[in-house]
Amino acid sequence: MPPSRQCVAMCVPTVPLSLLLALSLLSPWGSAAGSCPPRCVCASNLLSCSQANLSTVPTPLPRFTAVLDLSHNNVTRLRADWAPARLPHLHALLLSHNGLAFVSTEAFTHVPRLRHLDLSSNRLRTLDENLFSDLGELEVLLLYNNEISTVDRTAFENLGRLRKLYLGQNRIARFPLELLREGTRLPQLALLDLSANRLRAVPAGELQALPAWLRDRLYLHNNPLACDCLLFQLLDRGRRRHLSAVEDFQDELRCFPPGATALVKILELAGKPPLNCSKAREAVLEAHLGDSVTLGCDSRWQGVRSRHWVTPGGERVLGDGGNGSVVLLANGSLQLRALRPEDAGTYSCWVAGPLLNETLYVELLVHNFTLHGPHDTLNTAYTTLVGCILSVVLVLIYLYLTPCRCCCCRGTEKPPAPRDDSINSSVLSTTPNHAGGTGEPCGSHAASGAGTGQNGRFKGGGTPPVPARPGPKAQRKVSDPDSVSSVFSDTPIVV
Repeated sequence: MPPSRQCVAMCVPTVPLSLLLALSLLSPWGSAAGSCPPRCVCASNLLSCSQANLSTVPTPLPRFTAVLDLSHNNVTRLRADWAPARLPHLHALLLSHNGLAFVSTEAFTHVPRLRHLDLSSNRLRTLDENLFSDLGELEVLLLYNNEISTVDRTAFENLGRLRKLYLGQNRIARFPLELLREGTRLPQLALLDLSANRLRAVPAGELQALPAWLRDRLYLHNNPLACDCLLFQLLDRGRRRHLSAVEDFQDELRCFPPGATALVKILELAGKPPLNCSKAREAVLEAHLGDSVTLGCDSRWQGVRSRHWVTPGGERVLGDGGNGSVVLLANGSLQLRALRPEDAGTYSCWVAGPLLNETLYVELLVHNFTLHGPHDTLNTAYTTLVGCILSVVLVLIYLYLTPCRCCCCRGTEKPPAPRDDSINSSVLSTTPNHAGGTGEPCGSHAASGAGTGQNGRFKGGGTPPVPARPGPKAQRKVSDPDSVSSVFSDTPIVV
């Protein structure tokens, strides 16, 4: 065979073979290992097996699958071997509406890059220990509309990047909210949905200490909560701050008053029996002279670009104060050192958020006495108590220790008038114009002497009594011009 023909015979078959190999490399579904499973739809790295009446996860799954949709099937158990090979590119797994009742603690060993997991609308009852601990990159976890009643506090261990957790419409009576308080278990969490569960109490004081950007997405509506003033104040502050979790669900936030069987709106508890809750004051801080305080800028925006403070005097604070008494911290808080009376007032924190700007106000009250000084001024409660005690003592002294000025009048009776049938008695005795004895005359008896005089004649006005004089003659009496003694003598009779 000529060399030219031999070359043609050897080269012609190699052209379609190399082209076929190139096409197989370009198409991910060309090889046997990457073929699209039956009853599924494959598009690029997306694999959709929704509503395919599957009872198990189809195998084998292409290694390069990024999104796997198995929703609306009959996969009731998710075992550890559902993905026998590692799927390093899978970042979204959808398993909703499957009647799923069991998930193995090793079910996610081969999908460590998963960022979106949807297990909603199934029949899960418990979240076991370390159930999701292999999903270190998980960001969104949907568990709503299940039958979950028990949540182990380690179920969300190692979820350092989790941002959204949906647990609404379950049977949860207690959720480990300490996962939020510590801030180390779920540091990136920005949304927690606990609505439509069976929560009867929540630690309102601890929830108030959470940052506002987390309280803005903490949903507690449609729970049989017990009415409490701390809970009312927590939600009332959220309404004033226009937090979405409160403002969008005001009618669904209800609670049971003490001894009642009907739910009432939590935000309508202000001033109503039996709790008579008072309105919450937003960001009011009290301190004393010489103290150091920190004013927090509790913004509801998590991605804050910039912020600054404005003092009550209108001065803008961008860094250290002129005398070092005002310091702007790295987290946006304002620190005031060695407080003075002029530091009191309302401070404003201006925040530039990712979507809108926000202004926060913090009222600082500076008391003009030290808390632990050697010459502490009496506080209001102590002063009131001392005043009450002194008032009671003075009243008792007035009632029991004041002398009676009319003691001489008590028991003193007017002596009987002399008889008219004896002239001797008229001569020897004088008409009793006033009571005798020592002391001041009684006004009531002297007034009664102006009436019928001796011998039955009417006296228009009695002679006014002479004031007593010191000495032995202090008892001298004025003579009655109508008496018998006045006929025989113009000199008054001295008794």
